[in-house]
Amino acid sequence: MSEKVKPYKESDLNKKKQVEQMFDNISGNYDGLNRVITFGVDQKWRKKVVKYIVNSKPNSVLDIATGTGDLAISFSKFDIPKIVGFDLSEGMLSIARKKVEKNQTAQRIDFIQGDSENMPFENNSFDAITVAFGVRNFENLEQGLSEILRVLKPGGIFVVLETAVPTKFPFKQGYYFHTRYVLPLVGKLFSKDKVAYNYLSESASVFPHGEDFNNILRKIGFKEVKNKPQTFGVASIYLASK
Repeated sequence: MSEKVKPYKESDLNKKKQVEQMFDNISGNYDGLNRVITFGVDQKWRKKVVKYIVNSKPNSVLDIATGTGDLAISFSKFDIPKIVGFDLSEGMLSIARKKVEKNQTAQRIDFIQGDSENMPFENNSFDAITVAFGVRNFENLEQGLSEILRVLKPGGIFVVLETAVPTKFPFKQGYYFHTRYVLPLVGKLFSKDKVAYNYLSESASVFPHGEDFNNILRKIGFKEVKNKPQTFGVASIYLASK
């Protein structure tokens, strides 16, 4: 199990409340900073996630930790009758809703604020579920994954996009330099929340990845679990089914 890293070490709030507060704080410049920090490669990763989902021909998709809605909006370009974007942060969702105001196809997305570890959906509700850069923010990882398994339909697909730590030289060394120095510096310069990007860096470094995360998914009850490393191992796409 991953070490529990919190955004605000001096705060008495639990991790869930701290994460909600943090994303509310950085919602205004989150998209721009993401493009800078990942050199835009995160968009390429998201397109791969969309391809996996669309190829499964779902009638319903739940995008958990939808943030400012990029992934959910991508799904709206395809013939998927039901799309739900779900997130803990109302600040992030407010940005998502603004994005779809002038996009008729995207206006059918239902953006809902709530706790991914206790979701307001019935069992077996969705054909496909995605989480992009969100599972490491769960307060209780296994509880969150169990909830996802609960609301996923039998035979449904679950796709996770999450950061990982490269294992080979020189990518491992470059990754640590980027996350320890570049990412926090960019956050301090351009974000009004000076500690948020320290948290994002630290939480990524201690989160289980690769086979460790595969094993957690299997323990929860997911089947056909596999992961596909991206861009020299700095991220991974995990695929699983129910």
